[in-house]
Amino acid sequence: MGWITFLLGLGLAEYGLYGMFRKAGITDWKAWIPYYNTWEMVKVSQKRKWIFFCQFIPFAGPFFTLAITIDFVKLFGRFSLIDHALAVFAPFAYLPYLGFSASIKYTGVVPHTKGVVREWIDAAVFAVVAATLIRIFIFEPFEIPTPSMEKSLLVGDYLFVSKMSYGPRLPNTPMAIPFVHNTIGSIKSYAEWIHWPYRRVWSSPINRGDAVVFNFPVGDTSIDLPNFGSQITYYQQCRSIGRQAVLNDPEGYPLVIRPVDKRENFIKRCTGVPEDTLQVINRQVYVNGQPTLNPAGAEWRYMVTTAANPLSYDFLSDSLHIRADEDTNGNYLQISRTQAYLIMTDEQVEKTKRQAGVVAVTPYLPVANDPDLFPYDTANYRWSEDNYGPIWIPAKGATIQLTLRNLSLYERIINVYEGNHLEVKNGQVFINGQPSTQYTFRMNYYWMMGDNRHNSEDSRYWGFVPEDHIVGKAILIWMSWDHGPRWNRIFKSVQ
Repeated sequence: MGWITFLLGLGLAEYGLYGMFRKAGITDWKAWIPYYNTWEMVKVSQKRKWIFFCQFIPFAGPFFTLAITIDFVKLFGRFSLIDHALAVFAPFAYLPYLGFSASIKYTGVVPHTKGVVREWIDAAVFAVVAATLIRIFIFEPFEIPTPSMEKSLLVGDYLFVSKMSYGPRLPNTPMAIPFVHNTIGSIKSYAEWIHWPYRRVWSSPINRGDAVVFNFPVGDTSIDLPNFGSQITYYQQCRSIGRQAVLNDPEGYPLVIRPVDKRENFIKRCTGVPEDTLQVINRQVYVNGQPTLNPAGAEWRYMVTTAANPLSYDFLSDSLHIRADEDTNGNYLQISRTQAYLIMTDEQVEKTKRQAGVVAVTPYLPVANDPDLFPYDTANYRWSEDNYGPIWIPAKGATIQLTLRNLSLYERIINVYEGNHLEVKNGQVFINGQPSTQYTFRMNYYWMMGDNRHNSEDSRYWGFVPEDHIVGKAILIWMSWDHGPRWNRIFKSVQ
């Protein structure tokens, strides 16, 4: 598993630091304590102390840790580009070599053959290149922005996403400013005059139940205004007021077109893999006719009715851990004095039922025949959030019979994700100008759902996730913050 490999590599790197600390005359047990070890490295390298605190900057922090490690490696007489690259890309092997090889001595001296400015420039260039390669091919930091994965992953969790778990994906847009995703302010952070086709090296399959980070599938065209983007997609607005109304109003609906790797990053749980048939019956997910194991802490919406007064703030805060005086991310909505919508786990439901003054806790019933659900075809698919499907998930090389009824399920795959020209004329399907009664898929597809099933815009709303949109697997929470650190979540593996 990806996170086991990550932790094993981390352990070997710490073991190497243990040997290096002994050689440097630093108390050896300090090597095993994260951040305490880098503090000792900063001191012995005689660098300014502010660089230590830069490690706590979200996203950029791990790259300062690399810079501190390189400075420490120099104290062992290792100054070449190869040495520094090994310290960055293979610390699990290189640091133990420095720590326990009898031929490697601690010198404690860095010869000043370059000016201070030149040294800092060289170090900065190397750090940027190394960090960019790590971000593309090995791992990338990611912040949980929404509550769609609660209680498994919380808003304010900072994750490491393993690019190696499913195989590193070469970027579509290699000409880009490092460390930013798609914009700097309102300006694109990438150039599109060089565009590489999709390619993944050392490809590995995605497993059901994985927490997967991927590019937002319907983020190819986005309305570049607040409250739009992934909240109200371009396609939702087109269904609401008509595509031509959106296109005819460029000032009211400024559009931005993004390549696959520059679409917004989402995180959901993989509930269906290629060739699976998935169905939701009374909110229970079934795959190939078998019920799946619900994620620990899965949440659902309930109507809570009280006798006279609303649920108390103390109960919401202390027992349900919902702060009703702040933005609750949709987890709590008081609709009258005696009624409120709450999104809760099974454990929270039982606590609420036992609370004094509670008359009833009733499961929320989603809208039947919901027109906002994929494939937006209520004439043929009368589905709801809790009763959805069955739907077959396409696999690379698989062939289906195309009909006017199932076309709405697969037309975006054929037309957008796989780049064909699709149209219907006189009741006949045409692909690239040729009449077609079947189609063979060129990529694998996946079905993604949030653990917070009634507060998650997921595949039920926008359909399949193509394999070329897959970024990586969430493996480790390296920081968690909500009015201060959540200490019990730091360095916790992602389940």
